[in-house]
Amino acid sequence: MHHTQIAQRIFNTPLMVDPAKALAFLTGLGPRITGREISVEGVEIDPETQDTATLPARASLFGDDLTNRQVRSGGQPFAVVDGIAVIEIAGTLVHRGAWIGQSSGLTSYEGIAAQLEAALADPAVRGIALDIDSFGGEVAGAFDLADRLRAARQVKPVQAFVADHALSAAYALASQADRIILPRTGAVGSIGVVAIHSNMSGALDQKGIAVTLIHAGARKVDANPYQPLPEAVRDRIAGELEDLRQLFAETVAEGRGRRLDTIQALGTEAAVFRGEAAVFAGLADEVADPVTAFRAFAAAPRGASTPRGKGPTMTTAPEDHAQPA
Repeated sequence: MHHTQIAQRIFNTPLMVDPAKALAFLTGLGPRITGREISVEGVEIDPETQDTATLPARASLFGDDLTNRQVRSGGQPFAVVDGIAVIEIAGTLVHRGAWIGQSSGLTSYEGIAAQLEAALADPAVRGIALDIDSFGGEVAGAFDLADRLRAARQVKPVQAFVADHALSAAYALASQADRIILPRTGAVGSIGVVAIHSNMSGALDQKGIAVTLIHAGARKVDANPYQPLPEAVRDRIAGELEDLRQLFAETVAEGRGRRLDTIQALGTEAAVFRGEAAVFAGLADEVADPVTAFRAFAAAPRGASTPRGKGPTMTTAPEDHAQPA
């Protein structure tokens, strides 16, 4: 992806991504996007996090190479393991992308939707496993895909297996599965929205560069990078983000049922929950080794039921149990 396209997708647009990763990504690619180092006021970024933020997404948790997936799966755009379609949600999530699966550390909602539709249409597929390891991504397209995932589980069982992280936009998708399984150190949540504004005015002043914006419409150049962000514009953007957070929480509640309602989702204040804490808070259903849990999911006959909280099930009905007191 060209750096100008990266900048367009990062700055002045709502993002459902873990803030620390977003900032690490910016500082890592900053010189290539803006031509100079990027500093973030009041935030310290771990160098190791900065180095890993721009690495490509990892291979499938269940051992399937994306590049040869279609050949091995008889032309299907996903791996099939014991009748279960494995759809990966990994790396940075973007709205559109002319590819299936990962590409340079990105996964597109468009590609995930294509895999979902193919899995639903394939009579040989008994269930769908979401293999998730992502810190989130773009708001655009996320909620539409979440709706499609929620509808899909009325046709075939859908379970989410968190490798390490299902945060922000990735959690919006995971929350639509019948069940969410994560390892002891796995992290879910970050039910919030962030926007990043870049102020280049100081750098331009140092270089003696004056930028004149000629525009029609009082708000046409709101949040432009050549001027400091006015308080009125900041407040308007903050209001828009709060509206999106409300929609985020409502979407999670639609997927989780009584396990996590809208008020409880908002009450997390975009916190991240790990392991048993995630289950206790209603954001996940079970702490287990994802590979072992996946094998149990694949081995269960369709229509079989399992006591709540006792492992994977092939039922197509969502678990709608009350969250722990």
